[in-house]
Amino acid sequence: MSFIAKTLGTAAALALTAGAALADPALIYDLGGKFDKSFNEAAYTGAERWAKETGGTYKDIEMQSEAQREQALRRFAEAGFNPVVTTGFAIANTLGKVAPDYPDTKFVNVDGWLPEVPENVLLINFQEHQGSYLVGMMAAMASESGTVGFIGGMDIPLIRHFGCGYAQGAKAVNPDINIVANMTGTTPTAWNDPVKGAELAKAQIAQGADVIYAAAGGTGIGVLQTAADEKIYSIGVDSNQNHLHPGSVLTSMLKRVDVAVYEAMKAGEGLETGKFMTLGLAEDGVGYALDDNNKALVSDEMLAAVDGAKGQIIDGSLEVTAYYTNDSCPVLDF
Repeated sequence: MSFIAKTLGTAAALALTAGAALADPALIYDLGGKFDKSFNEAAYTGAERWAKETGGTYKDIEMQSEAQREQALRRFAEAGFNPVVTTGFAIANTLGKVAPDYPDTKFVNVDGWLPEVPENVLLINFQEHQGSYLVGMMAAMASESGTVGFIGGMDIPLIRHFGCGYAQGAKAVNPDINIVANMTGTTPTAWNDPVKGAELAKAQIAQGADVIYAAAGGTGIGVLQTAADEKIYSIGVDSNQNHLHPGSVLTSMLKRVDVAVYEAMKAGEGLETGKFMTLGLAEDGVGYALDDNNKALVSDEMLAAVDGAKGQIIDGSLEVTAYYTNDSCPVLDF
């Protein structure tokens, strides 16, 4: 049983043995769309896994605007869905306001933060900088030009957190490596702008980048496509994106949103709430993807290096600095 399953499932078992009534869960996607091939699609994959394994059903909705968030939360709660799982940091404040009005409904948010967590809310966060460190190492080892790139989505601390881990990993391999970093925008539209992603990728390639890491939701699709067209490497994010361009995507930084959603739905009304849960390398909450689509690109030397670093991060002998520590990155100016 995974760490995530143990953490989310203990209370569920107790609730079931006590004869608790079961309700259908619901899932609210962040802006960017269900099929962004990244963050939201990972959540969808987790929900679909739960439905197939249990035979259960769930209700989901794609946000078209920020104004829909409160309405969706209240409608699902009033309709009796439980738990109501939400994705993206942007809904957290709304959830903090709405959840106390529905004390019998369990709510989950992936990626958000609240100064105080309501008793019926579980906030799930990830140590994205740890997984990004590993793919940064791989980028530096694969680079022939000595320049690698990072393209983020919306310019927020969370995405700088990805970029900072990536830069630290790259610098650990090659202290002299040049890192070019760009953000797509400052509004939620930055999550779903593959054309802008392609433009930024072309600009970074012109500056010498031969490996580009995209942490930008649906925008990253344009980055990965451009990298394939220009015969350089890309690195995917959140979901395993290796299959999108086999032989071009060096790896993907996995953020197990799918597992978090699956286990939350599996726990059901017995979900343990009123707390934060943070998942990193030690909990298999983040990592890197290796499969038939990229195994020819990843050398034994590369694997030995990243797996060695992974072990050191887990045992505490290697610390990756979080962007959140001082709202800055020690090796990269955004």
